[in-house]
Amino acid sequence: MENPPTIDFPCDYPVKVIGEDSEAFTAEVMAVAAAHDPTFTADRCSARKSAKGNYISVTVTLRATGEEQLTDLFEALKQISGIRMVL
Repeated sequence: MENPPTIDFPCDYPVKVIGEDSEAFTAEVMAVAAAHDPTFTADRCSARKSAKGNYISVTVTLRATGEEQLTDLFEALKQISGIRMVL
């Protein structure tokens, strides 16, 4: 068995969050990102609605500094109302 790839910290780390499309969803994702990366800015975020417009995919790129930061980030993102998936 191969070992999983390692991440060389610090690095830019994209995170995709999929959830129910609402005005607040993207803002909440960005707020969580900013809470876990003080260098995060809005230009490091992109969003795309699903074909039927029911869901939205938000990608934020953070400056990752370690595994603990990413674990805490993923846990915080999972608490957002309307969340479906964090990748």
